Amino acid sequence: MEKHQQAEIVWKDDRLPVSSRFDDPYFSLADGLAETRHVFLAGNDLPGRFRPGFHIAELGFGTGLNMLAALIAWRSAGCEGPLHFTSFEAFPMAPGDMERALAAFPEAGAVAAPLLAAWRAGQRRIETTNLCAEVITGDARATLPGWTDRADAWFLDGFSPAKNPELWSDTLMAEVAAHTAPGGTAATYTAAGFVRRGLAAAGFAVERRAGFGHKRHMTAARLPG
Repeated sequence: MEKHQQAEIVWKDDRLPVSSRFDDPYFSLADGLAETRHVFLAGNDLPGRFRPGFHIAELGFGTGLNMLAALIAWRSAGCEGPLHFTSFEAFPMAPGDMERALAAFPEAGAVAAPLLAAWRAGQRRIETTNLCAEVITGDARATLPGWTDRADAWFLDGFSPAKNPELWSDTLMAEVAAHTAPGGTAATYTAAGFVRRGLAAAGFAVERRAGFGHKRHMTAARLPG
């Protein structure tokens, strides 16, 4: 397997992983799982849009919490076949750090075993009865253009645009749009103006919604059908 730089982690209050490279936490200290459900699931009108073969793509895999939250929702919805999930991650987290981070969320931890086993083995594909997932490592600006699939929903979960602007550029948002199925959606925790403008320029209809916790606003977007 090709080697990529690993995430550099420091721990706040011994339970919140923070990227030392970007000086930004991986999830909300209040409740990361609830934040994922509010921003990425509800922000993409999920689980209501789930159907067999549904494909989620993501910028920023991090701890894997978003994927696990989507998997829990998929299983609860009783959808036929596996959920398809593709994530783009430049700095994969070390297996021990991932396991430690997910331990904060027992509900996610209950479905995390296949992910953690694959991660410990250095594998980036996870296939179970309910999930067909791949984490594509490397800079998304280089890897996404070569991706040959299209997503029904995008989780845009890079670190803060102020600290990781490369993952929010107009060029990358145009690639997201080019890899979105007609009528597909995207959601993100940020309401930064340049992110919303980049999504709009790429062809999305952009909507500002109520954010999670102390964040006043988030962004939801939809491509024409």
